[in-house]
Amino acid sequence: MRQRQTFQGARRAREFEAFVAGAAGRLLLAATLLTAEAPDDNPRARRLLTLALAHTYAYWDRLRGEDPYDRTRQYLATRFARGAWHQYGGFGRARPHPGSPLARLAPQERLILVLRLYEGVAEEQTAALLGLPAERVRTICERATATLLHPPRNPAPAVGGAKVAPS
Repeated sequence: MRQRQTFQGARRAREFEAFVAGAAGRLLLAATLLTAEAPDDNPRARRLLTLALAHTYAYWDRLRGEDPYDRTRQYLATRFARGAWHQYGGFGRARPHPGSPLARLAPQERLILVLRLYEGVAEEQTAALLGLPAERVRTICERATATLLHPPRNPAPAVGGAKVAPS
């Protein structure tokens, strides 16, 4: 009996290691996009990923045909949403890294954009995961996309030496 448990534990560890080897890079990038940190300096994203992987490992034997990547991504998203809610009093603005491509977006906008466009999660699934109406998810995703595609323009630089005619 003890030998059987040891064998099952070793098999479980190998399966999980194989999953992590294949999925961790993409999940870390998703977490980095969510936290809007620099790719080479992302402690919040790494912590978020570690918590999501630990959660998946704890439920590994109970997945029963469920996709472990999907399970981990769901936990990652809900943990991020909960953390943003508690830390910033709702989906307020975090202090993202200025070099992040998603730095101008609020946490909720980043979450929806990452799930919809980077991860390819359907609108209805995203809405169900976040407890929002599908129309709201669509609106937020469209607004976030427009913000990224059409950033606010900086004011034109002042032209030195130009004289203004008196009125």
